[in-house]
Amino acid sequence: MADLSAIKRRIVMQFQRHVANPLTARLSSQTLLETTGRVSGQPRVTPIGGRRTGTEFWLVSEFGEKSNYIRNIRANNAVRLRFHGRWHTGTATLLPDDDTRARLAQLPRMNSTAVRAVGTDLLTVRIDLTD
Repeated sequence: MADLSAIKRRIVMQFQRHVANPLTARLSSQTLLETTGRVSGQPRVTPIGGRRTGTEFWLVSEFGEKSNYIRNIRANNAVRLRFHGRWHTGTATLLPDDDTRARLAQLPRMNSTAVRAVGTDLLTVRIDLTD
């Protein structure tokens, strides 16, 4: 029998990839993370939720190392982030030892609730903004 968290992850990731992400990426208020594809070298844009604190942006990935954007960050941690209608450059750092539940309590409530509800392998990401 298949692992239930793997089934849940597969269903949610397919929904996000084919339905939710294409729709939310069009919203001007949506925060977007741009990574460089680890195989293609092409820009890859993913809608995310999180919060800026000074020169840092914090987010929690609901599928951790299994998320494509996390795999892209692992290959090349130079990223761009669009929030409040402007693009910013930064360097992403994966923080596997961070307390993701405590981190989610510091991030926007609606997104944090969704991440907790569908997430199977939570992983904190800090983006140090350079502009």
